[in-house]
Amino acid sequence: MPPAPTHFLQFSDFSREEFDHLFERTRWIKERFKRYELYQPLRDRTLAMVFEKASTRTRVSFEAGMNQLGGIAINLNRHDTQLSRGEPIEDVARVISRMVDVVMIRTFEQSIIERFAAHSRVPVINGLTNEYHPCQVLADLYTFLEHRGPVGGKTVAWIGDSNNVCMTWLQAAAIFGFTVHVSVPPGYEVPETVARALDARHYRSFADPVDACRGAHLVTTDVWTSMGFEAENEARREAFADWQVDADMMRVAAPDAVFMHCLPVHRGEEVAAEVIDGPQSVVWDEAENRLHAQKALLEYLVCGRVQA
Repeated sequence: MPPAPTHFLQFSDFSREEFDHLFERTRWIKERFKRYELYQPLRDRTLAMVFEKASTRTRVSFEAGMNQLGGIAINLNRHDTQLSRGEPIEDVARVISRMVDVVMIRTFEQSIIERFAAHSRVPVINGLTNEYHPCQVLADLYTFLEHRGPVGGKTVAWIGDSNNVCMTWLQAAAIFGFTVHVSVPPGYEVPETVARALDARHYRSFADPVDACRGAHLVTTDVWTSMGFEAENEARREAFADWQVDADMMRVAAPDAVFMHCLPVHRGEEVAAEVIDGPQSVVWDEAENRLHAQKALLEYLVCGRVQA
């Protein structure tokens, strides 16, 4: 039997050494891209993209990335497949993975992508689930590395909802040796079962978001209402009103602190316009780096460890 494929279903699936390799490959691939130099290690390879949740950045970055690497990307929405008629996810995995070389899935519960991966012959990538968003934090960490150097020993302030991106930052902190200051409104805390398992060296909780930002090297947030929670919009606007990242929060952060947001953004809600459009914001580099980091990820999962 062929060896089991490597999957990227949550950030903790990879080691620090693997991430260091990915970051070096991201740098190399991005430099080639900027010089308009062709690099196509995935010629005749196919990526299937399965979307059960809407997407802009995830679809464009994976589809463009696969094309730039010489491969083909097939976009499948739920209603394009027999999933909409109740076909078991295990059967879909068995069939699709016999026809393509790698699969990216953007879906709801983490258990869905885990069930798919368990029956897939090819690597599976988590493009987002309710619980985790590893590709986003992969790009975020590379962006910090580009702008400020290694993240080890630094402080990241997470302000807002303890959502899938927050959970992924907490996994990354343990791997890279940094601390995440989390400040969320009452009732939206990191789940107790998760918090109990976290090392105090990598996670601290703050009732006051300003205190969480104090001395932070990176301040980051996300929308107050993630996909699937739209019915809570009004309640969340009221609960999160004091958790908008504004100039006061950035002022108490480290002098060279940067601001990140995974986008899309609601200016005047989770972040003030003067912050996201200000000089400390690196959100557009962050968004672009989804493309480059995911190309490095695709290369690694399909081709193995490639050296420049």
